[in-house]
Amino acid sequence: MATPAEYREEAAFFGHVLSESRKPPPRTVLDLGSGSGNVAFHLKARFAMTLVDVSPQMLAVSRTMNPECDHLLGDIRTLRLGKTFDAVFVHDAVCHMTTESDLRAVMETAFAHCRLGGIALFVPDELRETFVPGTDHGGHDREDRGVRYLQWTTDPDPSDTTILVDFAILLRDGRGDVQIVHERQTHGLFRRAMWLRLLRKVGFTASVVSDERIRDVFLCRRRE
Repeated sequence: MATPAEYREEAAFFGHVLSESRKPPPRTVLDLGSGSGNVAFHLKARFAMTLVDVSPQMLAVSRTMNPECDHLLGDIRTLRLGKTFDAVFVHDAVCHMTTESDLRAVMETAFAHCRLGGIALFVPDELRETFVPGTDHGGHDREDRGVRYLQWTTDPDPSDTTILVDFAILLRDGRGDVQIVHERQTHGLFRRAMWLRLLRKVGFTASVVSDERIRDVFLCRRRE
């Protein structure tokens, strides 16, 4: 669906936040919900990355792009590695947490793996206060295949904590044949105040960081 080049700008922002938020800068980073490794592709030059995802297929894709990184299969709500890191990074995968209890479980995983004095960076796709229904599109080609998609995001019930994300996907194979696939995902949508309340409950000191291009992210510290 996407290539590392599409993540270059936001990965640079995340790398800057991680590097400047702790002295000395983090050396080891745990990436919870790393997906196909598009963000890690840019961060691995600055940090020793350990990538965790629940999908073996996603990890297989990431290993081809990021052979330098450690890859582990696991559910980011329940993962316990028995070790800590200088920083924990949680990107798009957190959008799949649709209940308060699941969201808190991911925060507890991050806290359990963040060393004393370490930091955690949470990057939700959307917040309730800033969410706007809309569409997006993209895709790319390789010699043997191609993909194009239309993404349609809606909020049928503004009173709950979920939104719908529908994808219409065109897949072209090496013979030039094209098939159409529809995929619907349910994503979580929470208020900024809830994020901050839950982060503080699990033990983090949390603040909101943003710039004019990148959506709000939550920078957290585990107190020494």
